[in-house]
Amino acid sequence: MMSLCSWVVFGFIVGLIARFVMPGQQNMGFIRTTLLGVGGSFVGGVMSALIWGGNWKSPSPSSWIGSIVGAIVLLLISQALSSKR
Repeated sequence: MMSLCSWVVFGFIVGLIARFVMPGQQNMGFIRTTLLGVGGSFVGGVMSALIWGGNWKSPSPSSWIGSIVGAIVLLLISQALSSKR
């Protein structure tokens, strides 16, 4: 089981990668980037479980990729919502 510090570090790295992959500028600080990565991990795990079945809580070799894809999905949703304002 991952400790809280591990989740923060993992979430920050995933959030940075997702922000790097997405075109355009995202005005986010450390905390929002970390929350983006942690939320992306959750979204990626749920998407993986829905598509391929299985337990979304168990780690797999594709957890990094799924987390990054989930974070990108959250970034896309965030940009779509902020552009409507």
